[in-house]
Amino acid sequence: MATNQVISEIIETIQKRSMGPKVVSEDKKLFTPGPLTTSPGVKNAMLRDMGSRDAEFISTIQSIRQGLLKVANVDPEVWTTVPMQGSGTFSVEAVVQTATPRNNSKILILANGAYGKRMMKVCQTCGIDYDSNVTTETLPVPIADVTKWLTSGAKYSLVAIVHCETSSGVINPVEEIAALSRKYQPNACVFVDAMSSFGAIPLALDNVDFLVSSANKCLQGVPGFGYALCRKSKLAACKGNCRSLSLDLVDQAENLDKTGQFRFTPPTHTILAFSKALDEFWAEGGLEGRARRYTENRNILKEALGKMGFKELVPDAHAGYIITSYICPNDANFDFKKFYSLLSDQGQCIYPGKVTDADTFRIGNIGDLFPKDMDHLVVCIMKVLLQMEVRIPVQY
Repeated sequence: MATNQVISEIIETIQKRSMGPKVVSEDKKLFTPGPLTTSPGVKNAMLRDMGSRDAEFISTIQSIRQGLLKVANVDPEVWTTVPMQGSGTFSVEAVVQTATPRNNSKILILANGAYGKRMMKVCQTCGIDYDSNVTTETLPVPIADVTKWLTSGAKYSLVAIVHCETSSGVINPVEEIAALSRKYQPNACVFVDAMSSFGAIPLALDNVDFLVSSANKCLQGVPGFGYALCRKSKLAACKGNCRSLSLDLVDQAENLDKTGQFRFTPPTHTILAFSKALDEFWAEGGLEGRARRYTENRNILKEALGKMGFKELVPDAHAGYIITSYICPNDANFDFKKFYSLLSDQGQCIYPGKVTDADTFRIGNIGDLFPKDMDHLVVCIMKVLLQMEVRIPVQY
C-alpha cells in the first residue's frame, strides 16, 4: 500500500470520529507508564498547604486508605492499606524486606522483564536469599516453570510476580500463579507488583497477601508515594523482619492505625492530589470505566500504527491496554532519538524501549488521555515519519 493511501485511510478514520486534531495544551502529553498526564482537578488539589498533623489531612489519609481497599474490592476487616513515601519501588522494597524473615528465608521471583529483575536487585542489595525464574520479555511467565519451582522442595517465604510488566506491556497470569503458590507453598506469602495495572485491570486477591502500586499510575495521581495493600494476618506476622527503619511496613501500619499519621514527613500535596484523583476515578465509573477508556485509547493506537506497518513486541493474546511496545522499523532513516525528539517538539512524549529482546519504543494509553489525544498523537507520528523520510508503511 502506498504512503499517501495509508495516510488518507488513517485521516479518514480520524475524521469519522470528529476529532479535529487540534489538541491545545501548555503541557506536553505524556504517553508513558508514569508519571502521567493529570487532570486540571488533580493539579489544582496540590495548591493547598496543609500540615501533616492537621485534622483534615489525617482524615484524608484515612479516606485514601479505605478508598484503596474499595478499589481492590477486598474486605477492610481482612486487609489494610499502608501508604509509603517515595516511588513505587520504595513500596516494592518495603514488602520484600518486611515479608521475609531475617533468618532462614528465601524468595521466589518470577521475572519476565525489568521490574521483576529489579526485585532481584533489591534482594541482592539487602542480602536476601532468592531463586529467580527469568524468561522472555515477550510472553507471560510460563506456568510450567512456576510449578517446577514451587514443587522443587525449596521452602519459600515469599513468591513475587509482576502483574503488568511495564517494560513490555505483557500481562502475567497472576491469579493462576497465586493459586498454585497456595497449593504447593501454603506457608509462603504471595506478593504482586501491580504498579501499572491496579485500578484498570481486574485482579482477584483471594490468594494474594501483598499488592503494591503507586499514586501516579492508573489512579492518575502525581508521584510522591506508593502503597502496599496487605492481608492483616500476614502483615502482623512480619513484625521485626524489616532490615530498614523507613521501609518497615509493620511499623508504618501500626503508627497509622494508632495516630492516623505517617511516621515521617508525608508528601502532603501529593496526598491531597490523590484524594481528588480517587474522586475522579469513581466519577468515571471506577475500574470498569477506566478500563473502558484505556481500551479505547489502545484500540485507536493499535489500528492506526498497524496501518502504518508497525509491529508490536507482545502477541495480542498476552498484551494489555496499559502500554504497548513497538519494534523499531528497519529503515535507514529511522532513528529513535530523532523520532522521540521530533514528537516531543510537537508536545507528544513517548517512552524508549526497556527490553533486551528487541529494539523497541513504548507508548502508554493511561493517564488523563482520551481518544482525541490518541488521534492527535497518530497525526503527529505520521508527520514526523514524513519529516524523517521514513517510508510508510514502515519496513522490517
